[in-house]
Amino acid sequence: MRDWAKARRERTHHLIELGGLVQKAGLVDLTDDDRATLLGAFLDIVGQLHGGSETTPDDLKTRWRRAGLHAFDRDREHDRTTGGNDHD
Repeated sequence: MRDWAKARRERTHHLIELGGLVQKAGLVDLTDDDRATLLGAFLDIVGQLHGGSETTPDDLKTRWRRAGLHAFDRDREHDRTTGGNDHD
């Protein structure tokens, strides 16, 4: 496989995973799949990480990471107890 094709495949896989996170967080349903609302929310997050809030960017990332890891752990536990056959 050519380098450019491999890089494109890897980028596509990465973007699909990111879209899955948006879905997993419930943002698609909560925003009625409004792409402008989603983009605005992401831009708000960018502003917060650039220091646009009282909480430091590192504290925000730590809090968000902890919440994300907790959600992944809940999903793993749910899959373990249900056999993984019960995803939305």
